Amino acid sequence: MPFIINPYIIIKRSYINSVYIFTMKRLSDLEYLKLNKWKAFWYNVALFICSIPNFLLKGLRAIWKLIKNIGIGIKNEFVDIGSTFIKGNWAVKLSYIIFGLGNIYYGQVMRGIFFFLFEVIFIGYMLVPSGGLYWLGKSNLFQVGQTVGTVGPRKEVVSGLLGKTEITIYGDDSVKVLLYALLTVFFMVAFLYTWRLQVKQCRICMDITAKGKKVRSGKEDMKSLLDDQFHKTLLSLPLAGILIFTVLPIIYMILVAFTSYDAAHDGYSNLFSWVGLENFNALFDFGYGGLGLAFGEILSWTLMWSFFATFSNYFLGMLVAIMINKKGIKIKKFWRTVLVMTIAIPQFVSLLYVSHLFDSSGIIGKLLGQIPFISNYLNANHFISLWDSPVVAKILLIVINIWVGIPYIMLMATGILMNIPQDLYESARIDGASSYQQFTKITLPYMLFVTGPYLLTSFVGNLNNFNVIYLLSGGNPLNTDIGVAGGASVGHTDLLVTWLFKMTFGSTESKYYMASIIGILVFLVVAILSLIVYNVIPSTKNEEDYK
Repeated sequence: MPFIINPYIIIKRSYINSVYIFTMKRLSDLEYLKLNKWKAFWYNVALFICSIPNFLLKGLRAIWKLIKNIGIGIKNEFVDIGSTFIKGNWAVKLSYIIFGLGNIYYGQVMRGIFFFLFEVIFIGYMLVPSGGLYWLGKSNLFQVGQTVGTVGPRKEVVSGLLGKTEITIYGDDSVKVLLYALLTVFFMVAFLYTWRLQVKQCRICMDITAKGKKVRSGKEDMKSLLDDQFHKTLLSLPLAGILIFTVLPIIYMILVAFTSYDAAHDGYSNLFSWVGLENFNALFDFGYGGLGLAFGEILSWTLMWSFFATFSNYFLGMLVAIMINKKGIKIKKFWRTVLVMTIAIPQFVSLLYVSHLFDSSGIIGKLLGQIPFISNYLNANHFISLWDSPVVAKILLIVINIWVGIPYIMLMATGILMNIPQDLYESARIDGASSYQQFTKITLPYMLFVTGPYLLTSFVGNLNNFNVIYLLSGGNPLNTDIGVAGGASVGHTDLLVTWLFKMTFGSTESKYYMASIIGILVFLVVAILSLIVYNVIPSTKNEEDYK
C-alpha cells in the first residue's frame, strides 16, 4: 500500500527478494513549483530519505566495479607479460632478467642503459652489508611479539683511571630500523614497477617494429620530454615530493599503530615491538577511562565545533561584506581596515590575550560574572571562571573564533560580490524581488558555487584547528566522566588533534601508538567527509551552470 504524505507525494513499498524497497514518485518541475513551502519541505525530506538506500546501493556498486576493474587490470597485465615473453626474441626474453636489454636491441640505447643502471643500484642496495635485506631482517615486519630491531641496549663494565665504571652500549634504534625497512619496501615496489615498465616498453617496440616503423631514439626521447611529454617532466618533482613527504609519513604512522612505541619503549633505550591488533582493540573499550568512550565524546564535539566554526564565520563574514559594500555606506575602507587589523596581529598573541580577558581575573570575565544570571549559574555549579563551565567554554570558543575568522571571509566575499553581474539584481528588482529574495536566489547560490571548495577545506581545517582550542581553553575543563584515556586527560573542549597532542607531548607516558591510531581515525573521518561533500557541492555537481 502506498503512503500518502500529501496529494503530491506518494511513497510506495515493494517486496522484492525478501527486502522492502521504498520508491517515490518524482514530481516534474511544474508540479514542484505548485507546492507551497510546507509541502515542498516535506517533499524534499521524503526525497532525501528515499534516496539513502539508492545512495548506499550506488556506493556498493561502485566498490564492486572498482574491485572488478582492478581484477581485470591485473589479469590483462599478466596476459601482456606472458604474450611479450612468448612472442619476443632472445633479447626480449633476457630483458626479463637483465633490465633494458630489449630496449637496447630495438635501438633505444638510452632507455636501456637507465633501466639497467636502476637494476644494478637496486641489487647493490639490497645485498650490501647495511642494505635493504639487512633492514628488512632487523624490522621483523608484522611478526607479533618480535621487537623492531634485534640488538637492544646492554650494560658493560669498563676499567679506567678511576676504577670500574658501568656504561650503557646502545644497539639498534627501532625508529630508524622501521623507517629504513619502509624505504626498502618502497624501493622494492619501485623495482617491480620499473620491471613491468621495461617489459611494456619491449612490447611497444615489438609492435612498432612489426608494423615496419622505426622506434623512437634517445635523442627523440629527450626532445619529447621537453615537448609533448613536458607535463610528465614538470610533474615528476612534485610527485616525488608527495611520495616522500606525504605518503611515506602516512604509511609510517599506520605502522606505528601496530607497535608498542611510547615513552617506555622509545626504540633507543628500549626497543618497541609489534603488538598486532592489540592497540585497536582498545577502541572498543567503552568503560571509564576507555579509549572508545573518549573517542566518541571528542569526535562528536569535534564535528559540532567544525560545523559551527565554519558556517558561523561564513555567513556572518558574508553579511559583513554585504553591509560594507551596500550603497550609501561611507568610509568603507575604514571599516575594512578595522576588521583586517585582527589578521595583522599574530594569532598566538591575540588568542592568549583574549583567553585571559574571559578568565575570572580578566576584565570581560569580571563584567560577565556580575550579571545575575551568569553569576548564579557559576556559583550553583562551583565554577570559578567562565572557562570552568563546559557549556560556556564551548560557546566562548565559537564566539571568539567568529571574531578571528570573519575578516578572512569578509575579504574573500568582497571580491566575489564585486564580480556578480549587477544586471541580475536590476532584473530582480524590476520583477519585484525583495532584498531577502535577491540574497537567496542570486547572492547565496553564486557565493556557494564559487566558495564551495573553500567551505570544504575550511571545514576540514576546523576539524584540526589546534591553535584556537589549545591557546584559548587548552581543552579544559576536564571531563570527569571519562578521566584519563590513552594516557592523557580528556577535556570537554578537546578536539581530536589536541587530544592527540596530549597523548604525545602532554603526558609522561607519551603513547605514540595511541596517537597514531587517533591520527588514522582523523584521516578516515576527513577523507570520507571530503569525498562525500566534494561530490555534492554545486562547484563540482553543477560545474557548467555558471559558465
